[in-house]
Amino acid sequence: MSRNRYPLAPLFGRILSPLEQFLQRATAGGIILIATTLLTIALSTCFGGAALHHFWEQEVALSAGTAFELRLSLHHWVNDGLMALFFLMVGLELKREILVGELASLRDAALPIMAALGGMMVPALIYAAFNAGQPTMAGWGIPMATDIAFAIGILVLLGPRIPKSLIIFLMALAIADDLGAVLVIAVFYTQSLNPSALMAAGLILGFLILLNRGGVRHPLPYALLGILLWYAVLASGIHATIAGILLAFTIPAFSRFSPQDFDARIEELHTAFRAQQGARAGQESLGNPHMATIAAAMEASAAHVQSPLLRIEHGITPWVTFLIIPVFALSNAGIDLGSIRLGDLLEPVTTGVFFGLVLGKVLGISLFSRAAVRFGLARLPAGITWHHLTGAAWLGGIGFTMSLFISQLAFSNAMHIEQAKLGILLASAAAAATGLAWLLHATKNPPLMNEERK
Repeated sequence: MSRNRYPLAPLFGRILSPLEQFLQRATAGGIILIATTLLTIALSTCFGGAALHHFWEQEVALSAGTAFELRLSLHHWVNDGLMALFFLMVGLELKREILVGELASLRDAALPIMAALGGMMVPALIYAAFNAGQPTMAGWGIPMATDIAFAIGILVLLGPRIPKSLIIFLMALAIADDLGAVLVIAVFYTQSLNPSALMAAGLILGFLILLNRGGVRHPLPYALLGILLWYAVLASGIHATIAGILLAFTIPAFSRFSPQDFDARIEELHTAFRAQQGARAGQESLGNPHMATIAAAMEASAAHVQSPLLRIEHGITPWVTFLIIPVFALSNAGIDLGSIRLGDLLEPVTTGVFFGLVLGKVLGISLFSRAAVRFGLARLPAGITWHHLTGAAWLGGIGFTMSLFISQLAFSNAMHIEQAKLGILLASAAAAATGLAWLLHATKNPPLMNEERK
Protein backbone atom coordinates (compact mmCIF):
# COMPACT_ATOMS: atom_id res chain seq x y z
CA MET A 1 0.00 0.00 0.00
CA SER A 2 1.40 3.38 -0.98
CA ARG A 3 1.89 5.82 1.85
CA ASN A 4 0.21 9.24 1.51
CA ARG A 5 3.17 11.60 1.21
CA TYR A 6 1.08 14.72 1.85
CA PRO A 7 -1.51 13.90 4.55
CA LEU A 8 -2.52 17.55 5.02
CA ALA A 9 -3.08 18.22 1.31
CA PRO A 10 -6.88 17.62 1.41
CA LEU A 11 -7.26 19.95 4.40
CA PHE A 12 -5.25 22.77 2.83
CA GLY A 13 -7.07 22.19 -0.47
CA ARG A 14 -10.43 22.77 1.23
CA ILE A 15 -9.10 25.96 2.82
CA LEU A 16 -7.16 27.43 -0.10
CA SER A 17 -9.30 26.44 -3.09
CA PRO A 18 -12.16 28.90 -2.35
CA LEU A 19 -9.58 31.67 -1.81
CA GLU A 20 -7.84 30.88 -5.10
CA GLN A 21 -11.19 30.86 -6.92
CA PHE A 22 -12.09 34.25 -5.45
CA LEU A 23 -8.75 35.84 -6.38
CA GLN A 24 -9.10 34.61 -9.96
CA ARG A 25 -12.51 36.27 -10.41
CA ALA A 26 -12.57 39.44 -12.49
CA THR A 27 -14.54 41.20 -9.74
CA ALA A 28 -12.09 40.34 -6.93
CA GLY A 29 -9.99 43.49 -7.37
CA GLY A 30 -13.05 45.74 -7.27
CA ILE A 31 -14.45 43.97 -4.19
CA ILE A 32 -11.14 44.32 -2.33
CA LEU A 33 -10.86 47.98 -3.36
CA ILE A 34 -14.39 48.71 -2.11
CA ALA A 35 -13.64 46.94 1.19
CA THR A 36 -10.36 48.86 1.58
CA THR A 37 -12.07 52.18 0.85
CA LEU A 38 -14.82 51.51 3.40
CA LEU A 39 -12.17 50.51 5.96
CA THR A 40 -10.22 53.71 5.28
CA ILE A 41 -13.32 55.88 5.68
CA ALA A 42 -14.21 54.05 8.91
CA LEU A 43 -10.70 54.58 10.30
CA SER A 44 -10.74 58.27 9.33
CA THR A 45 -14.15 58.74 10.95
CA CYS A 46 -13.21 56.88 14.14
CA PHE A 47 -9.73 58.31 14.69
CA GLY A 48 -10.02 61.56 12.74
CA GLY A 49 -8.49 62.45 9.41
CA ALA A 50 -5.58 64.23 11.14
CA ALA A 51 -4.40 61.01 12.79
CA LEU A 52 -4.22 59.12 9.51
CA HIS A 53 -2.64 62.13 7.80
CA HIS A 54 0.08 62.21 10.48
CA PHE A 55 0.78 58.49 9.93
CA TRP A 56 1.13 58.78 6.15
CA GLU A 57 3.31 61.91 6.38
CA GLN A 58 6.04 60.10 8.33
CA GLU A 59 9.28 60.17 6.35
CA VAL A 60 11.14 57.06 5.25
CA ALA A 61 14.65 57.31 3.81
CA LEU A 62 16.33 55.02 1.30
CA SER A 63 20.09 55.45 1.55
CA ALA A 64 23.38 53.87 0.51
CA GLY A 65 25.85 55.14 3.09
CA THR A 66 26.71 58.79 2.58
CA ALA A 67 26.72 58.57 -1.22
CA PHE A 68 22.98 58.52 -1.76
CA GLU A 69 19.80 59.25 0.20
CA LEU A 70 16.21 59.57 -0.96
CA ARG A 71 13.84 60.75 1.76
CA LEU A 72 10.09 60.78 1.10
CA SER A 73 6.95 60.56 3.22
CA LEU A 74 5.03 57.28 3.24
CA HIS A 75 2.32 59.07 1.26
CA HIS A 76 4.83 60.02 -1.44
CA TRP A 77 6.37 56.54 -1.51
CA VAL A 78 2.90 55.22 -2.31
CA ASN A 79 1.85 57.92 -4.80
CA ASP A 80 5.22 58.40 -6.50
CA GLY A 81 6.73 54.95 -6.03
CA LEU A 82 4.18 52.14 -5.84
CA MET A 83 1.83 53.87 -8.25
CA ALA A 84 4.60 53.84 -10.88
CA LEU A 85 3.96 50.08 -11.05
CA PHE A 86 0.26 50.78 -11.55
CA PHE A 87 1.16 53.05 -14.47
CA LEU A 88 3.54 50.38 -15.78
CA MET A 89 0.61 47.98 -15.88
CA VAL A 90 -1.56 50.60 -17.60
CA GLY A 91 1.19 51.20 -20.15
CA LEU A 92 1.58 47.49 -20.87
CA GLU A 93 -2.19 47.14 -21.36
CA LEU A 94 -2.21 50.18 -23.63
CA LYS A 95 0.70 48.90 -25.74
CA ARG A 96 -0.94 45.47 -26.10
CA GLU A 97 -4.25 47.02 -27.16
CA ILE A 98 -2.52 49.24 -29.72
CA LEU A 99 -0.56 46.32 -31.21
CA VAL A 100 -3.06 43.48 -31.23
CA GLY A 101 -6.17 44.56 -29.33
CA GLU A 102 -9.19 46.80 -29.75
CA LEU A 103 -7.02 49.82 -30.57
CA ALA A 104 -5.02 48.03 -33.29
CA SER A 105 -7.52 48.74 -36.07
CA LEU A 106 -8.28 52.40 -36.72
CA ARG A 107 -11.90 51.52 -37.55
CA ASP A 108 -12.37 49.55 -34.31
CA ALA A 109 -10.36 51.99 -32.21
CA ALA A 110 -12.29 55.05 -33.41
CA LEU A 111 -15.35 54.47 -31.21
CA PRO A 112 -13.60 53.96 -27.83
CA ILE A 113 -11.14 56.77 -28.62
CA MET A 114 -13.92 59.21 -29.52
CA ALA A 115 -15.93 58.07 -26.48
CA ALA A 116 -12.89 58.59 -24.24
CA LEU A 117 -12.29 62.05 -25.76
CA GLY A 118 -15.88 63.08 -25.02
CA GLY A 119 -15.64 61.49 -21.58
CA MET A 120 -12.66 63.72 -20.80
CA MET A 121 -13.70 67.01 -22.40
CA VAL A 122 -17.28 67.32 -21.13
CA PRO A 123 -16.48 66.51 -17.45
CA ALA A 124 -13.60 69.01 -17.53
CA LEU A 125 -15.92 71.70 -18.95
CA ILE A 126 -18.59 70.99 -16.32
CA TYR A 127 -16.00 71.24 -13.55
CA ALA A 128 -14.69 74.48 -15.05
CA ALA A 129 -18.23 75.91 -15.11
CA PHE A 130 -18.55 75.41 -11.35
CA ASN A 131 -15.06 76.76 -10.58
CA ALA A 132 -14.56 79.50 -13.17
CA GLY A 133 -12.36 82.33 -11.93
CA GLN A 134 -11.46 80.53 -8.69
CA PRO A 135 -8.13 79.06 -7.49
CA THR A 136 -9.78 75.63 -7.54
CA MET A 137 -9.83 75.66 -11.38
CA ALA A 138 -6.66 73.54 -11.17
CA GLY A 139 -8.86 70.54 -10.40
CA TRP A 140 -10.40 70.38 -13.89
CA GLY A 141 -8.54 67.12 -14.59
CA ILE A 142 -10.08 65.26 -11.63
CA PRO A 143 -13.40 64.18 -13.24
CA MET A 144 -11.74 63.14 -16.52
CA ALA A 145 -10.71 59.60 -15.51
CA THR A 146 -12.56 56.26 -15.40
CA ASP A 147 -11.63 53.53 -12.90
CA ILE A 148 -11.31 50.43 -15.07
CA ALA A 149 -11.34 47.92 -12.18
CA PHE A 150 -14.64 49.17 -10.74
CA ALA A 151 -16.37 49.66 -14.09
CA ILE A 152 -15.39 46.28 -15.55
CA GLY A 153 -16.12 44.56 -12.24
CA ILE A 154 -19.74 45.80 -12.33
CA LEU A 155 -20.18 44.66 -15.94
CA VAL A 156 -18.83 41.22 -15.08
CA LEU A 157 -21.31 40.97 -12.19
CA LEU A 158 -24.11 41.03 -14.77
CA GLY A 159 -22.68 37.88 -16.37
CA PRO A 160 -24.22 36.56 -19.60
CA ARG A 161 -26.82 39.35 -19.66
CA ILE A 162 -24.10 41.65 -21.01
CA PRO A 163 -22.57 41.19 -24.49
CA LYS A 164 -18.86 40.41 -24.27
CA SER A 165 -18.26 43.13 -26.85
CA LEU A 166 -19.58 45.71 -24.35
CA ILE A 167 -16.91 44.67 -21.81
CA ILE A 168 -14.25 44.94 -24.53
CA PHE A 169 -15.56 48.38 -25.55
CA LEU A 170 -15.52 49.71 -21.98
CA MET A 171 -12.05 48.28 -21.39
CA ALA A 172 -10.70 49.93 -24.57
CA LEU A 173 -12.42 53.20 -23.59
CA ALA A 174 -10.89 53.11 -20.10
CA ILE A 175 -7.42 52.39 -21.49
CA ALA A 176 -7.70 55.30 -23.97
CA ASP A 177 -9.03 57.38 -21.06
CA ASP A 178 -5.98 56.42 -18.96
CA LEU A 179 -3.66 57.54 -21.76
CA GLY A 180 -5.45 60.90 -21.81
CA ALA A 181 -5.08 61.19 -18.03
CA VAL A 182 -1.36 60.40 -18.28
CA LEU A 183 -0.90 63.14 -20.90
CA VAL A 184 -2.82 65.60 -18.71
CA ILE A 185 -0.61 64.75 -15.71
CA ALA A 186 2.59 65.09 -17.74
CA VAL A 187 1.65 68.36 -19.46
CA PHE A 188 -0.55 70.26 -16.99
CA TYR A 189 0.47 69.01 -13.54
CA THR A 190 4.23 69.46 -13.89
CA GLN A 191 5.31 72.48 -11.85
CA SER A 192 8.98 72.97 -12.80
CA LEU A 193 11.62 71.03 -14.71
CA ASN A 194 15.21 70.07 -13.89
CA PRO A 195 17.01 70.00 -17.28
CA SER A 196 19.89 67.79 -16.07
CA ALA A 197 17.58 65.13 -14.63
CA LEU A 198 15.36 65.36 -17.70
CA MET A 199 18.39 64.73 -19.93
CA ALA A 200 19.41 61.76 -17.78
CA ALA A 201 15.89 60.32 -18.09
CA GLY A 202 16.09 60.75 -21.87
CA LEU A 203 19.43 58.90 -22.03
CA ILE A 204 18.12 56.01 -19.91
CA LEU A 205 14.99 55.82 -22.05
CA GLY A 206 17.16 55.74 -25.18
CA PHE A 207 19.21 52.87 -23.76
CA LEU A 208 16.02 50.95 -22.95
CA ILE A 209 14.89 51.39 -26.56
CA LEU A 210 18.29 50.05 -27.73
CA LEU A 211 17.80 46.97 -25.52
CA ASN A 212 14.42 46.41 -27.15
CA ARG A 213 15.76 46.84 -30.67
CA GLY A 214 18.74 44.65 -29.83
CA GLY A 215 16.51 41.70 -29.01
CA VAL A 216 17.07 41.63 -25.22
CA ARG A 217 14.13 39.70 -23.78
CA HIS A 218 15.16 39.08 -20.16
CA PRO A 219 13.21 41.34 -17.76
CA LEU A 220 16.14 42.05 -15.39
CA PRO A 221 17.89 44.77 -17.48
CA TYR A 222 14.54 46.52 -17.99
CA ALA A 223 13.81 46.36 -14.26
CA LEU A 224 17.20 47.80 -13.26
CA LEU A 225 17.11 50.58 -15.84
CA GLY A 226 13.44 51.16 -15.00
CA ILE A 227 14.41 51.99 -11.41
CA LEU A 228 17.02 54.48 -12.65
CA LEU A 229 14.46 55.95 -15.07
CA TRP A 230 11.98 56.36 -12.20
CA TYR A 231 14.54 58.24 -10.09
CA ALA A 232 15.55 60.49 -12.99
CA VAL A 233 11.91 61.33 -13.78
CA LEU A 234 11.25 61.99 -10.07
CA ALA A 235 14.20 64.40 -9.96
CA SER A 236 13.20 66.04 -13.26
CA GLY A 237 9.99 67.57 -11.90
CA ILE A 238 7.68 65.43 -14.06
CA HIS A 239 5.54 63.19 -11.89
CA ALA A 240 7.52 60.00 -11.24
CA THR A 241 4.67 57.68 -12.25
CA ILE A 242 5.15 58.76 -15.89
CA ALA A 243 8.29 56.58 -15.78
CA GLY A 244 6.01 53.54 -15.57
CA ILE A 245 4.33 54.44 -18.87
CA LEU A 246 7.68 55.18 -20.56
CA LEU A 247 9.16 51.88 -19.36
CA ALA A 248 6.11 49.95 -20.55
CA PHE A 249 6.56 51.18 -24.10
CA THR A 250 10.13 49.84 -24.19
CA ILE A 251 9.20 46.31 -23.05
CA PRO A 252 9.46 43.87 -25.99
CA ALA A 253 6.05 42.85 -27.26
CA PHE A 254 7.14 39.83 -29.30
CA SER A 255 8.60 36.51 -28.16
CA ARG A 256 11.95 34.95 -28.99
CA PHE A 257 10.40 31.71 -30.30
CA SER A 258 7.74 31.48 -32.97
CA PRO A 259 4.88 29.02 -32.27
CA GLN A 260 6.41 26.66 -34.85
CA ASP A 261 9.85 26.79 -33.19
CA PHE A 262 8.25 26.18 -29.80
CA ASP A 263 6.25 23.22 -31.07
CA ALA A 264 9.34 21.59 -32.58
CA ARG A 265 11.44 22.22 -29.45
CA ILE A 266 8.79 20.83 -27.10
CA GLU A 267 8.37 17.72 -29.25
CA GLU A 268 12.12 17.17 -29.14
CA LEU A 269 12.24 17.58 -25.35
CA HIS A 270 9.14 15.45 -24.88
CA THR A 271 10.77 12.60 -26.81
CA ALA A 272 13.88 12.86 -24.62
CA PHE A 273 11.73 12.94 -21.47
CA ARG A 274 9.84 9.79 -22.48
CA ALA A 275 13.17 8.07 -23.18
CA GLN A 276 14.33 8.86 -19.65
CA GLN A 277 11.06 7.54 -18.24
CA GLY A 278 11.49 4.29 -20.14
CA ALA A 279 15.11 3.91 -19.06
CA ARG A 280 14.31 4.41 -15.38
CA ALA A 281 10.71 3.30 -14.99
CA GLY A 282 9.09 4.23 -11.71
CA GLN A 283 11.83 6.64 -10.70
CA GLU A 284 10.84 10.23 -9.94
CA SER A 285 12.69 13.29 -11.25
CA LEU A 286 14.24 13.79 -7.79
CA GLY A 287 16.52 10.81 -8.49
CA ASN A 288 16.99 11.49 -12.18
CA PRO A 289 18.90 14.70 -12.93
CA HIS A 290 18.40 14.21 -16.69
CA MET A 291 14.62 14.39 -16.30
CA ALA A 292 14.95 17.50 -14.16
CA THR A 293 17.19 19.13 -16.81
CA ILE A 294 14.70 18.33 -19.57
CA ALA A 295 11.82 19.70 -17.50
CA ALA A 296 13.81 22.91 -16.89
CA ALA A 297 14.44 23.21 -20.63
CA MET A 298 10.70 22.82 -21.27
CA GLU A 299 10.00 25.57 -18.75
CA ALA A 300 12.56 27.88 -20.40
CA SER A 301 11.08 27.17 -23.83
CA ALA A 302 7.60 27.98 -22.55
CA ALA A 303 8.93 31.31 -21.23
CA HIS A 304 10.63 32.11 -24.55
CA VAL A 305 7.47 31.57 -26.58
CA GLN A 306 5.60 34.06 -24.39
CA SER A 307 5.82 37.77 -25.05
CA PRO A 308 7.91 39.59 -22.39
CA LEU A 309 5.16 42.21 -22.35
CA LEU A 310 2.53 39.62 -21.42
CA ARG A 311 4.78 37.86 -18.91
CA ILE A 312 5.52 41.10 -17.08
CA GLU A 313 1.90 42.24 -17.26
CA HIS A 314 0.64 38.94 -15.83
CA GLY A 315 3.38 39.04 -13.20
CA ILE A 316 2.65 42.50 -11.82
CA THR A 317 -1.15 42.59 -12.23
CA PRO A 318 -1.91 40.59 -9.03
CA TRP A 319 0.49 42.80 -7.04
CA VAL A 320 -1.10 45.97 -8.43
CA THR A 321 -4.66 44.70 -7.97
CA PHE A 322 -4.38 43.16 -4.52
CA LEU A 323 -1.63 45.23 -2.88
CA ILE A 324 -0.74 48.52 -4.57
CA ILE A 325 -4.25 49.82 -5.32
CA PRO A 326 -5.60 48.89 -1.84
CA VAL A 327 -2.57 50.59 -0.21
CA PHE A 328 -3.20 53.63 -2.43
CA ALA A 329 -6.81 53.68 -1.23
CA LEU A 330 -5.65 53.44 2.40
CA SER A 331 -3.36 56.44 1.97
CA ASN A 332 -5.65 58.61 -0.18
CA ALA A 333 -9.34 57.75 0.25
CA GLY A 334 -9.68 58.59 3.94
CA ILE A 335 -12.38 61.12 4.75
CA ASP A 336 -13.87 61.93 8.15
CA LEU A 337 -17.63 61.54 7.71
CA GLY A 338 -18.25 63.12 11.08
CA SER A 339 -16.71 66.40 9.96
CA ILE A 340 -18.82 66.74 6.78
CA ARG A 341 -21.35 69.55 6.82
CA LEU A 342 -24.15 70.36 4.38
CA GLY A 343 -22.13 73.28 3.06
CA ASP A 344 -19.33 70.89 2.01
CA LEU A 345 -21.70 69.26 -0.47
CA LEU A 346 -22.28 72.64 -2.15
CA GLU A 347 -18.63 73.69 -2.46
CA PRO A 348 -17.52 74.33 -6.07
CA VAL A 349 -14.90 71.56 -5.94
CA THR A 350 -17.36 68.97 -4.65
CA THR A 351 -20.15 69.90 -7.07
CA GLY A 352 -17.75 70.29 -10.00
CA VAL A 353 -16.26 66.84 -9.44
CA PHE A 354 -19.63 65.21 -8.74
CA PHE A 355 -21.49 66.55 -11.75
CA GLY A 356 -18.40 66.27 -13.94
CA LEU A 357 -18.22 62.53 -13.25
CA VAL A 358 -21.91 61.67 -13.01
CA LEU A 359 -23.33 63.82 -15.82
CA GLY A 360 -20.21 64.79 -17.76
CA LYS A 361 -19.11 61.22 -18.40
CA VAL A 362 -22.47 59.91 -19.62
CA LEU A 363 -23.07 62.96 -21.81
CA GLY A 364 -19.55 63.08 -23.22
CA ILE A 365 -19.26 59.35 -23.95
CA SER A 366 -22.78 59.03 -25.38
CA LEU A 367 -22.77 62.18 -27.52
CA PHE A 368 -19.29 61.70 -28.97
CA SER A 369 -20.02 58.02 -29.68
CA ARG A 370 -23.26 58.84 -31.52
CA ALA A 371 -21.53 61.61 -33.48
CA ALA A 372 -18.68 59.27 -34.47
CA VAL A 373 -21.11 56.62 -35.74
CA ARG A 374 -23.41 59.16 -37.41
CA PHE A 375 -20.57 60.74 -39.40
CA GLY A 376 -19.10 57.39 -40.38
CA LEU A 377 -15.94 57.70 -38.28
CA ALA A 378 -16.71 54.59 -36.24
CA ARG A 379 -19.10 51.67 -36.03
CA LEU A 380 -21.09 50.23 -33.16
CA PRO A 381 -19.66 46.80 -32.22
CA ALA A 382 -21.74 43.71 -32.99
CA GLY A 383 -24.18 42.79 -30.22
CA ILE A 384 -24.18 46.26 -28.64
CA THR A 385 -27.19 48.58 -28.73
CA TRP A 386 -27.24 52.26 -27.80
CA HIS A 387 -28.94 51.26 -24.54
CA HIS A 388 -25.92 49.10 -23.70
CA LEU A 389 -23.51 51.88 -24.57
CA THR A 390 -25.39 54.41 -22.43
CA GLY A 391 -25.17 52.01 -19.48
CA ALA A 392 -21.42 51.71 -20.02
CA ALA A 393 -21.24 55.52 -20.23
CA TRP A 394 -22.86 55.77 -16.80
CA LEU A 395 -20.23 53.37 -15.43
CA GLY A 396 -17.59 55.65 -16.92
CA GLY A 397 -18.45 58.07 -14.11
CA ILE A 398 -16.67 55.80 -11.61
CA GLY A 399 -13.51 57.87 -11.38
CA PHE A 400 -12.04 56.63 -8.12
CA THR A 401 -8.34 55.63 -8.44
CA MET A 402 -7.11 58.03 -11.13
CA SER A 403 -9.39 60.85 -9.92
CA LEU A 404 -8.03 60.55 -6.37
CA PHE A 405 -4.53 60.51 -7.82
CA ILE A 406 -5.04 63.68 -9.88
CA SER A 407 -6.66 65.46 -6.92
CA GLN A 408 -3.39 65.04 -4.99
CA LEU A 409 -1.54 66.73 -7.87
CA ALA A 410 -4.08 69.48 -8.49
CA PHE A 411 -4.36 70.87 -4.95
CA SER A 412 -1.95 71.72 -2.18
CA ASN A 413 -4.77 72.90 0.09
CA ALA A 414 -5.92 70.01 2.32
CA MET A 415 -9.49 71.35 2.42
CA HIS A 416 -9.77 71.28 -1.37
CA ILE A 417 -8.39 67.73 -1.44
CA GLU A 418 -11.04 66.65 1.07
CA GLN A 419 -13.78 68.30 -1.00
CA ALA A 420 -12.50 66.53 -4.12
CA LYS A 421 -12.50 63.19 -2.26
CA LEU A 422 -16.09 63.76 -1.19
CA GLY A 423 -17.16 64.53 -4.76
CA ILE A 424 -15.27 61.50 -6.12
CA LEU A 425 -16.73 59.04 -3.60
CA LEU A 426 -20.30 60.31 -4.00
CA ALA A 427 -20.05 60.43 -7.80
CA SER A 428 -18.49 56.97 -8.07
CA ALA A 429 -21.24 55.46 -5.90
CA ALA A 430 -23.98 57.26 -7.86
CA ALA A 431 -22.48 56.33 -11.25
CA ALA A 432 -22.07 52.68 -10.25
CA ALA A 433 -25.66 52.41 -8.97
CA THR A 434 -27.14 54.22 -11.98
CA GLY A 435 -25.11 52.25 -14.50
CA LEU A 436 -26.01 48.93 -12.88
CA ALA A 437 -29.73 49.81 -12.75
CA TRP A 438 -29.67 51.05 -16.35
CA LEU A 439 -28.03 47.88 -17.67
CA LEU A 440 -30.35 45.64 -15.65
CA HIS A 441 -33.31 47.41 -17.25
CA ALA A 442 -31.75 47.42 -20.73
CA THR A 443 -31.12 43.66 -20.64
CA LYS A 444 -34.49 42.81 -19.11
CA ASN A 445 -36.49 43.72 -22.21
CA PRO A 446 -35.67 41.34 -25.13
CA PRO A 447 -36.63 43.81 -27.91
CA LEU A 448 -33.78 46.06 -26.83
CA MET A 449 -31.33 43.29 -27.70
CA ASN A 450 -32.56 43.35 -31.27
CA GLU A 451 -32.58 47.13 -31.61
CA GLU A 452 -31.28 48.25 -34.98
CA ARG A 453 -27.67 49.41 -34.67
CA LYS A 454 -27.76 52.74 -36.40
